[in-house]
Amino acid sequence: MVTIAPRASRRERSAAHDSFLRYRDWRWAKVAGALSGVAILSYMIIDVQPRPNGGSAEGYVLGTIGALLILWLTLLGVRKRAMTRGRWSLKAWTSAHVWLGLSLIVIGTLHTGFQFGWNVHTLAYALMMLVILSGLWGVGAYGLLPKALSDNRESMTETQMLESLRSIDRQLHDAAQPLEQRHADLVQASLDQNPFGGGVWARLSGRYPSCATRAAQAEIRRETAYKPNVGDDPLERVDALLTRKEAILARVRRHLRLKALLEVWLYIHVPVTFALIAALSAHIVSVFFYW
Repeated sequence: MVTIAPRASRRERSAAHDSFLRYRDWRWAKVAGALSGVAILSYMIIDVQPRPNGGSAEGYVLGTIGALLILWLTLLGVRKRAMTRGRWSLKAWTSAHVWLGLSLIVIGTLHTGFQFGWNVHTLAYALMMLVILSGLWGVGAYGLLPKALSDNRESMTETQMLESLRSIDRQLHDAAQPLEQRHADLVQASLDQNPFGGGVWARLSGRYPSCATRAAQAEIRRETAYKPNVGDDPLERVDALLTRKEAILARVRRHLRLKALLEVWLYIHVPVTFALIAALSAHIVSVFFYW
């Protein structure tokens, strides 16, 4: 007996293809917008004397909502380890994380009453804004960079690209044997150098000004440019191999740069989130015990 699984509804199929930002027809964007709208409306209607501040009744309500939101938003990392479907799927949770996180800009700012100073309260606010801005970078990165990564790889994996590079190096090593010493030294410098060194800035910018492969290729190209073609010339072969190596290097470096841009925001977002929780705790303690 064959059991036929029920077909997914049109709504379920549509939700499966939506991005996490558009989840369920922008459900969490609407919730965040409504929450922000209520906060703005209450700020405009309620007359706080002598002026709006975090110590008023409205300020306490907004501060409590903001603090609870911050604590809930930090649970996304825990949530990623549990794979479930439906209303609280990872896509739904991520959508809520992004949109409710953005609503904190309104809630947190109104909670301050636009009063800032050199104190732990403003520090907590500044850290919150830094977490939100780094999160926006992450949203943009995950929206744009995966396609750029795929286009750059052209169906090759990172392992395959690196193997192509190693293969070119082996051919260069063999092809450089008949060369004069000065030419062989240029090729050897290309083989010895770590082509992906240069630190974090080189990885993020994709710029490697001290590339030995580029220098060797340029020097040998100057000598072969006006040299008559005499058939199986070792220098011509090395020139062609260096050109191929430079092209592969450019692709791998673009790949590593895109990966770095895709991940670097987390090195800001996660540590600053922990700093925010610490500052938020100090803010709450100082409010309830010293005010």
